[in-house]
Amino acid sequence: MPQIDCTHIRNFCIVAHIDHGKSTLADRLLEKTGTITLREMKEQVLDDMELERARGITIKARAVAMRYTRGGETYELNLIDTPGHVDFHYEVSRSLACCEGALLLADAFQGVEAQTVANGYAAIEHDLVIVPVINKIDLKQARADEVAEEMNHSLGVDLDEIVRVSAKTGAGVQELLDAIVDRVPPPQGDPGARLQAMVFDSHYDKYRGAITYIRLMNGTVRKGDRIKFLRKRSVYEVLDLGQFAPRPRPCDQLQAGQVGYLICNIKSIGDVHIGDTVTIAQGEPAKALPGYQPLQRMVYCGLYPSDGQDFTELRDALEKLSINDPSFEFSPETSEALGFGFRCGFLGLLHMEIVQQRLEGEADIDLVQTAPNVTYQIITTKGETLEIHRPQEVPDAGLIDEFRQPIVRVNFVLPEEFIGAVMNLCHERRGVQKVVEHLSATRVMLTYDLPLAEVIYDLHDKLKSATRGYGTMNYELLGYEPADLVRLDILVNGNKVDALSVICNRGDADRRGRAVVKKLAEEIDRHMFEIAVQAAIGSRVIARETVKALRKNVTAKCYGGDITRKRKLWAKQREGKKRMKSIGSVDIPQKAFMAVLQTGEEKK
Repeated sequence: MPQIDCTHIRNFCIVAHIDHGKSTLADRLLEKTGTITLREMKEQVLDDMELERARGITIKARAVAMRYTRGGETYELNLIDTPGHVDFHYEVSRSLACCEGALLLADAFQGVEAQTVANGYAAIEHDLVIVPVINKIDLKQARADEVAEEMNHSLGVDLDEIVRVSAKTGAGVQELLDAIVDRVPPPQGDPGARLQAMVFDSHYDKYRGAITYIRLMNGTVRKGDRIKFLRKRSVYEVLDLGQFAPRPRPCDQLQAGQVGYLICNIKSIGDVHIGDTVTIAQGEPAKALPGYQPLQRMVYCGLYPSDGQDFTELRDALEKLSINDPSFEFSPETSEALGFGFRCGFLGLLHMEIVQQRLEGEADIDLVQTAPNVTYQIITTKGETLEIHRPQEVPDAGLIDEFRQPIVRVNFVLPEEFIGAVMNLCHERRGVQKVVEHLSATRVMLTYDLPLAEVIYDLHDKLKSATRGYGTMNYELLGYEPADLVRLDILVNGNKVDALSVICNRGDADRRGRAVVKKLAEEIDRHMFEIAVQAAIGSRVIARETVKALRKNVTAKCYGGDITRKRKLWAKQREGKKRMKSIGSVDIPQKAFMAVLQTGEEKK
């Protein structure tokens, strides 16, 4: 395929709230530009991961190169399709760094949502040219004019610039392609300069090693070149390179402004870093690109193989997954209850769930997962600052000067009639109200500061219930603030089960403790001896449930006769139970570990 001039390249991404039709719009663009044939066409063609298709969401950002001819001139359009869920905002920020323009998509019925605002501002911060788009204009209940007003009010979008399309029927897609060519600026790069390319993604192929996705800022890379990754200072030969269309399409060279992939026979997974700079190995290396903001993991949990023998398999699977998804981290840990496993950090609960499902599906490993918790900070009486990733790391109460929890700013976008319900929801979770902003006559944006622990567990579900599915939310981390927090321990038969400890607010401890021990007592099978399940703060027990012992009627064969005979048999039975209790161990099933997630709210 002939090389293309830099002035004819357009790099853009599609950003929007979840379910506003990004992947379907990408399908229409691929179809309209003739990148894929009708025979190859299927819905959400870029969502090729099994889990993405099963859930109907985009998890990984995908790059694809399209050729579009207009007025006798051919343009190369590099599209990066991005996820919409708040947990994958990091994927979006990586994509924005590789583009000059962004299609900001809003649903013609649902209008501007929380993630629309967040992604819109993120694109503006990256100095991207925004092409506002209203999608789903074919819906009977579409209210495109009102949505245009909302976009104008919340993001300052010019009403005349909005392109109206239907990704389902293809209406308006031609006008959108013209808008991309006319409005998105060409990349500023010199193909003759020294090679300087940004690594924005990668994935692992068991036959070819690590496949690195790059956006070239300056220079040209060809097959056979020796290249250097600046962070590790590792040098490799380029064995193959190309672009995604959407399947890999090999080519002889990539130049400034283009987006593509490199295959260099990289077997060591640790050699590829997202945000790294690639340059030519000989001579003076090019200046390193700024890269990306360091990630902030929000949620931590323990992952353990249910069969203790699979520890090395789990480690290999985590390493392979981490090259494809650098946004989660893991480190080995041990638990008295569960044996050897890993402490993993995630961006949010959905991200955690997806990593677990990918491990179980792609690596075929059966996992036990502990209750998730957020990162806390503790100032000790000696003045040291400790980062707490798991409850077991909390020191004794006497050594703690200040216990701090992470606070997030949450934006809720919802219909006006649900304001009261959402305010109650936030006040129950110790939220502090900041702003109430009217986006239109019927829609409102509420801003609250809330503890992150209160947000990640069930706030999204409760919001959907309170607003009949119309409310949406987006959050960003503000920092840490002091709070009255305690470590709640769970004891089974007097032994502390480290995997079941949680950190919670002192005011909630009684309620959560009672709920957890009650749930555990239901989940633990009855044994031949009585089992005490207790919740404790330090040495003070705050709740207790008892799992009754299985009993055999030892006096069944005694018909009448002297009562002392029966008493002897009962005493003998008691002695046996006592001996059994001292040597017997209690099996705790996996669903009992997830019982800790119950916040102690009684079912209505």
